[in-house]
Amino acid sequence: MAAPKKKKQLTKTKTAKVQIKVSPAKTNPITPFLMFNANLEEVTKFYSGIFKQSKIISVNPMQAEFILNGQKFSAYNGGPEFKFSWGVSFMIHVENQKEVDHYWNELSKGGKELMCGWVEDKFGMLWQITPNILLELISHKDPNKREKATQAMLKMQKIDIAKLKESVK
Repeated sequence: MAAPKKKKQLTKTKTAKVQIKVSPAKTNPITPFLMFNANLEEVTKFYSGIFKQSKIISVNPMQAEFILNGQKFSAYNGGPEFKFSWGVSFMIHVENQKEVDHYWNELSKGGKELMCGWVEDKFGMLWQITPNILLELISHKDPNKREKATQAMLKMQKIDIAKLKESVK
C-alpha cells in the first residue's frame, strides 16, 4: 500500500506592486490635402483673413501649407478638373451667434449661402458653421426636442441660435 500524499501548504506571499508607465504611441497626423482651381496666394490670404488663429507656412501660386484654427492644410493648384463637393466639408464649431455671423458673412463673400448652416466659399469649398448647441439639440435624449430642433434647422440657411432654442421650448 502506498503512503498517502502530503497536502501542500499554501503560504501567502506578498507581491510587489509594479507600476507600468504607458506613454502614448506616436501618431501620424492627418493633414487635409486640397486641390484648388485657384492661385494659392489668393486662397491663403482669403482664409487667413477669416480665421483668427491662422498661419501661412509656405505659399506660391501652385502650392501652399497653412494652419486654420490649429488644423494644418496642404493645398495644390490642380486646375479646373478638381472640384469640391458636398461629400467632404469642414465643420467650424462655434459657441455663439457672433461667431456664426462672422464665419457665415466672411465665407459666403463671393460664394453661396446654402441650407442648414452650410456655405460654399468663392473657391467652391464647403463649410458647415455649426453652433455647439445645434449638435446638442439634434442629438438630445428627448426625441421630441430632437425632432423640433431638426425641423427648425431644416428651415434655416444661417443657423439662428435664438430661434433654435425657442423651437424646443
